[in-house]
Amino acid sequence: MLSYDVVEWGKPLQKAEKATPKPAGTEVLLKLKYCGVCHSDVHIREGYFDLGGGKRFNMSDRGMNPPVTLGHEPFGTVIAAGPEAKDAPIGQDRLVCPWIGCGKCARCLEGMDNHCMAPRWIGIQRPGGYADHLLVPHAKYLVDASGIDPMWAATLSCSGLTTYSAVAQLKPIPRDEWVAVFGAGGLGLMAIEMLKALGHQRIVVVDIDDKKLEAAKKEGAAATINGRAPDAAKKLLEAAGGPLYGAVDLVGAADTATLALGALRKGGKLIVVGLYGGEIPVSLVVVVQRAWRIQGSSVGNVAELDEVIALARAGKIKPIPIEKRPLSEVSRTLDQLKAGSIVGRVVASIDS
Repeated sequence: MLSYDVVEWGKPLQKAEKATPKPAGTEVLLKLKYCGVCHSDVHIREGYFDLGGGKRFNMSDRGMNPPVTLGHEPFGTVIAAGPEAKDAPIGQDRLVCPWIGCGKCARCLEGMDNHCMAPRWIGIQRPGGYADHLLVPHAKYLVDASGIDPMWAATLSCSGLTTYSAVAQLKPIPRDEWVAVFGAGGLGLMAIEMLKALGHQRIVVVDIDDKKLEAAKKEGAAATINGRAPDAAKKLLEAAGGPLYGAVDLVGAADTATLALGALRKGGKLIVVGLYGGEIPVSLVVVVQRAWRIQGSSVGNVAELDEVIALARAGKIKPIPIEKRPLSEVSRTLDQLKAGSIVGRVVASIDS
């Protein structure tokens, strides 16, 4: 099989040829057609996340060592299954939910694999979708996305699911309240779609790229703010007519989190999703006095992905701008994501 792998942290992905895996037990094998190229793979390719204060979360410290096949938004055809995979949909196309847990802990038994402390995430702890074949441990992680454009469906297993889960943590959102979305990349545009699916229109989007802000307007943002403006904080409050009910930070940087907190009303909610990194000083007294809720949100689970697919089928969320590129360009795509020059999403097309 063909794959594009990290062979050295911080370096371009390298083409590799290896034996095609054979499914055993409950495993299923897919021949891949598409895989979304996600911004989080930029950080994983570098080999670390910035924790702030000069500290790093090193991938190697968690047992992840090159060679590594990234890619956690795979879509393909089920072509084989192990002898215990009784319900494997052989010959059918499926979207893969990559957020797989140990299968034994209390979180996994509740269906919350994404909260498992011993994850086996595809494209991170397990080989991922920047390849022409993919081994999945169980058919329960396969989702029927029929009726949806498969290239768009591929992106829903991360950007769709992640924003759906994050936005759900803001509910119930009063119709007359404002919500800010920080970051107008692929996640930001999907967050607008998810908020609109809830019937919410009062959405203000903050980014530092005017092209991305224009895309956010086209997607349905009621207002946009360039975060580099010296009076960005003032403009944010003016756009919303006062402090915000909630904010979803899809960047996860010190600047965005600080701006978001400064704009929250009493009892406001900040949901942090992005992994840009860093840290902020927060007064615990202020957190208490303003009754803020600051919460992290990490991807989602199979049940939530089913709900995202249902929204897509019903036309309640629409496709955001997507560019198709050959898998051979995945390393260049990651470079452009790092530079912030991509509007919308890129999906790698995997040739037969």
